[in-house]
Amino acid sequence: MIFDNHNRPITYLRLAVTDRCNLRCFYCMPEEGIKYLPKHQLLSYEEMERLVRVLAQLGVSKVRITGGEPFVRNGLMEFLERMVATPGLTDWHLTTNGVLTAPHVPELVRLGIGSVNLSIDTLDRERFHQITRRDELPAVRAALDALLAAQVPVKLNAVVMEGKNTQDLGDLAELTREEPVEVRFIEEMPFNGEGSHYPVLNWHYRRIEEELMRLYPDLYRLPAPAHSTSNLYQIPGYKGTIGIIAAFSRTFCGTCNRIRLTAQGTLKTCLYDNGVLDVRKLLRSCASDEELIAAFLKAFAHRPKDGYEAERQRSPVTESMSTIGG
Repeated sequence: MIFDNHNRPITYLRLAVTDRCNLRCFYCMPEEGIKYLPKHQLLSYEEMERLVRVLAQLGVSKVRITGGEPFVRNGLMEFLERMVATPGLTDWHLTTNGVLTAPHVPELVRLGIGSVNLSIDTLDRERFHQITRRDELPAVRAALDALLAAQVPVKLNAVVMEGKNTQDLGDLAELTREEPVEVRFIEEMPFNGEGSHYPVLNWHYRRIEEELMRLYPDLYRLPAPAHSTSNLYQIPGYKGTIGIIAAFSRTFCGTCNRIRLTAQGTLKTCLYDNGVLDVRKLLRSCASDEELIAAFLKAFAHRPKDGYEAERQRSPVTESMSTIGG
């Protein structure tokens, strides 16, 4: 196991396999989309496999596949088949918008997926269309049904957006009544390709909690797992749980064990940094595994204390979460 300069272990990699997406979510990109990178500027699957192997040697045991939307990249399932065989990798997960996911659920189960994070910001079809700019709610619900039928642990990610879906918190929370899902309400972040939508974030984690307490006065707090990004709650008698993620307020940085690799091969040791290492350049200049390890260790040794420090060290935030990797 390796530790950063603040004595936090680094055991969790979020690996973006593409910057492309089949939705145009309000909180992720402008309506016209973003300028996607040409294929040769993205890491190949072979390059990703090598990086996972090297990082596993350093103690990374958990990988989450993200995008963009992972299933829009051809060959994803074949890549996963090879990746999950990496020595030292004990835990792998997937984040998806669900539009293309349902047909792949049996294969995901066969490969031993640990859980799926499914993005769903509302259960109202018209509002879903307004937020994502696509009419795909039925496909997402089909993915959710298929995952639950296969008994895959599911976390539902809902970004809370003022004027968009704050009226939906109760409907989403009600999904935990009969299903063992975790519905996670996430503060909106400025990673939408344009910067922050609001001068002040009114729907912060405390206000989300207040609204849930208004709807469910007997809502109670649960102990959160180690390195969790969410505050965890449950409604008495309900099968599932509710999480609140202070992604903009950044209350969980002190226990952060995760790093990110973007689809273009940039290492981010914090969501809010500007990228700290061009891994693609190292790979394509024929760096040895030892040279890759040395570069990773140097980056981990200069990790910012929290997201605020990372943001202060960079230019203003203008990138899309699709480019960063969820």
